[in-house]
Amino acid sequence: MMDMKKRTLGKSNFQVTEVGLGCWQLGGDFGPISDAQAFSIFDQALTCGILLWDTADVYGDGRSESLIGRYLSTLDATTQKPTVITKVGRHADLYPDGYTKDRIKKNLIGSAKRLGVASLDLVQLHCVPFSVLQSGEIFRWLESFQQEGLIKQFGASVETIEEGLLCLEQPKLTSLQVIFNLFRQDAAVELLPRAEKQGVGIIVRLPLASGLLSGKFGANHVFDATDHRNYNRDGAAFSVGETFSGIPFDKGVSLVTEMQSILPAGIPLSQLAIRWILDHPAVTTVIAGASKAAQVQSNAEASRLAPLTEKTHKALSHFYRDQVRGQIRGAI
Repeated sequence: MMDMKKRTLGKSNFQVTEVGLGCWQLGGDFGPISDAQAFSIFDQALTCGILLWDTADVYGDGRSESLIGRYLSTLDATTQKPTVITKVGRHADLYPDGYTKDRIKKNLIGSAKRLGVASLDLVQLHCVPFSVLQSGEIFRWLESFQQEGLIKQFGASVETIEEGLLCLEQPKLTSLQVIFNLFRQDAAVELLPRAEKQGVGIIVRLPLASGLLSGKFGANHVFDATDHRNYNRDGAAFSVGETFSGIPFDKGVSLVTEMQSILPAGIPLSQLAIRWILDHPAVTTVIAGASKAAQVQSNAEASRLAPLTEKTHKALSHFYRDQVRGQIRGAI
């Protein structure tokens, strides 16, 4: 296993790797993926020293969690196991207006069973409605589950900066999972500094804007019918910001081409995009998904790159402000 730089996750004592493994794709929302493919991705993650894996109970209706649980059960006692974080709140019996303490507890017990653990390392609310966050009651339920030992730490995964700022009012919040990438930079202004000041770890999801920032897509690329980048590209199924960061696909492809001239040559765009995120000190870890083992290795390499120069950061900030921000659909 290769060593990777680690950072402390918020108020917890969890030392997590700078690059984590996102497991949304294992549920099938990026196209079909076999059990064998999933296990090869897990193998590569451990080989690369990636020791934070992110999943949710609704990814494939539990399939992602089950795959992780089955894989971890095959490891011997000498193998260093990852910290696995999951999410709750988007299951059909909860979202959008069926939240009760008993239902959430039932879902958490289901997650623990699928993952093969007695206590969940970290549970994050999964993009629950603003009104639910605003009432605050759901956080009290999480605190009680923490006291019972069902969960060790809790946080929230949000879609907008407004939601993130609201969650930061919770004193026991360990983490905040946000959309933050070269095509979605606004969190750097207020949200990230406030989280850092309050000791809340920032977990970044969608670092490559659903693959746009891999630089591998042409305007005529066709996605599988089961891939959210096909059926949700205009927000038909869920928040448009979760797909391509809310940017129309064709425009996103052209923006990537324009942006390449700002970045250093000879390094994959995907690695530079992750490196840009890691250059922000408030960020604890970047959750990068992968459908192939080679992508896992490439993502891991971003942690080993030197930080981007101040000149490059300024140029990317200006590019976002002048060229990208106005193209984003949905709330930021």
